[in-house]
Amino acid sequence: MTTTKRALMLGIRDSLPFIVVVVPFAILFGVVASETGLSAAQTIVFSFAVIAGAAQFAAVQLIAENAPVLIVVATALAVNLRMAMYSASIAPYLRGVPLWKRAAMSYLLVDQSYAIGLAKFESTPDMTPPERVAYFVGTMVLNMPLWYGGTVVGALLGSRIPPEYALDFAVPITFLALVGPMLKTAAHVLAALTSVVLALLLAFIPYNLGLMLAAVAAMMVGAQVELMLERRKL
Repeated sequence: MTTTKRALMLGIRDSLPFIVVVVPFAILFGVVASETGLSAAQTIVFSFAVIAGAAQFAAVQLIAENAPVLIVVATALAVNLRMAMYSASIAPYLRGVPLWKRAAMSYLLVDQSYAIGLAKFESTPDMTPPERVAYFVGTMVLNMPLWYGGTVVGALLGSRIPPEYALDFAVPITFLALVGPMLKTAAHVLAALTSVVLALLLAFIPYNLGLMLAAVAAMMVGAQVELMLERRKL
């Protein structure tokens, strides 16, 4: 087995734990979207085009509240701004990878692939660029089709899925599993704490705009704490 194939298989292996939450997460989105009024075709195309669960949930919830289109689009974009930070964080590990490959990889950049990929790249600095690409792709070989498939199931079955299945457990568990291991510094912890506190305090603001404000404030707090720590080292 070549080193790139081995890296691909490692990526698939390391992504297996997320299958437990990806499937119910996707089914839940399909159910919520169909209950919002989207057709099965619209729901399925939404997942194929966006492939970003948090932004998709935010959008359909606002659609259900009859929010203006501008608010829906702005909220979805704001939720997905973290992808820009993910890209900036992981880009140094992809030096030497052709532009077209990096462009294709951007479609596969989701919370799970970023968290798994970054952890691997940091712990194995001697990986070659082709191995990193193969590993990153491997993290989505199973999760991507399962996300699509789960969305289809949720969109087609809709309300016929018994409520006692409590599919919504997948949403908080997914993000706790992703965020928890990343809280490595004081800046990370304080940013997370700021986002939680402000999101709760600003929950009264309509259209979930309080969440956007909390996210911006958390990034500012995290950046300031990092600057303070850097100054102390000088």
